[in-house]
Amino acid sequence: MTDMFERSYLVINEKNIEKLKTMKVAVCGIGGVGGYVIESLARAGIGHLIIIDFDTIDISNKNRQIIALDSTVNRDKTEVMFQRLKDINSEIDVKIINERITESNIENLIDETVDYVVDAIDQVAAKIALITFCKEKEIPIISSMGTGNKLDPRMLEITDIYLTDTDPLAKIMRKELKNKKIESLEVVYSREKAMRNSEAYEKLDDKRKPGSLPFVPASAGIMIAYRVVMNILRM
Repeated sequence: MTDMFERSYLVINEKNIEKLKTMKVAVCGIGGVGGYVIESLARAGIGHLIIIDFDTIDISNKNRQIIALDSTVNRDKTEVMFQRLKDINSEIDVKIINERITESNIENLIDETVDYVVDAIDQVAAKIALITFCKEKEIPIISSMGTGNKLDPRMLEITDIYLTDTDPLAKIMRKELKNKKIESLEVVYSREKAMRNSEAYEKLDDKRKPGSLPFVPASAGIMIAYRVVMNILRM
């Protein structure tokens, strides 16, 4: 093989590559985690992507987000990611949606032809709405828990939401999902306790703002993409 998947064929066979080309995956959130999910899925061979985010790129994103560059600051994340994906694989089918996910609009953003959904959103209400929708429609979904204030990517793991600990976001999610009688959810989360530079936080007006370095968000995104591909191929 002399195409972009030449090395992929050496690990997974041609039949699997062709299967990935037919798959449609929706990724919600193009941040530190979501950007790496999308890029990894595209490079792995997923043929159809829906990418959803309402935000623009801020200069503070440059320390951890794969699409954040001097040349992309202030541009829509969806548009920048679209152009990047087409530069990776001109044949990939990409639909961009520049909207914030809510309980009221989710059915218009994701339909039942989607084979897999990735939740890389950082807002609880939107995460719950997305997960609830996917569970009701029986669409496979994997969700990212908190990666802020974490340093060690070796502490990440893939597990069920009800087997998580340490992570404050996961704790909130467990309670909300239990109330909705959702019995399971595959997640990537970190067992590492939050790291905080207390001196820096004292100067902030918003003490809830998470700190971040590139290691954990990027690693979480790659792990999620790995899990999606392996689950699709049942490997």
